Amino acid sequence: MIVYLDTNAAVFLAQRGIARFHPRARRLIEHGGLRISPMVLLEFEYMSEIGRSALRGQDVLRKLEQELGVRVCDLPFADVARAALDEKWTRDPFDRIIVAQARLNGLAPLISSDEEIAKHYPRTVW
Repeated sequence: MIVYLDTNAAVFLAQRGIARFHPRARRLIEHGGLRISPMVLLEFEYMSEIGRSALRGQDVLRKLEQELGVRVCDLPFADVARAALDEKWTRDPFDRIIVAQARLNGLAPLISSDEEIAKHYPRTVW
């Protein structure tokens, strides 16, 4: 099963490991094919640029790849962008693309602590 991580979940996982996640999220992390949207990779880099993360985007991704097998989702971006047109509940382009990516991939679970995402995407887990 494919399981997506939003940006904060991916950073939390990279910095603190799996132990601090809720058991349901932990099971998904342990048994799912973990994916991030390319927008998560871009948001990693933004966080580094503004000083909210000491690691650059590629470094966070490399750590997640090596330790947990996380992969960047390769769904065609044009399809994801079209799906994001229906995510009218937010003006945040990162959240729109991240949720659209999970929705487009068969309503895949999305690990996120974001309450707004959870209100609008029924497969959100934290």
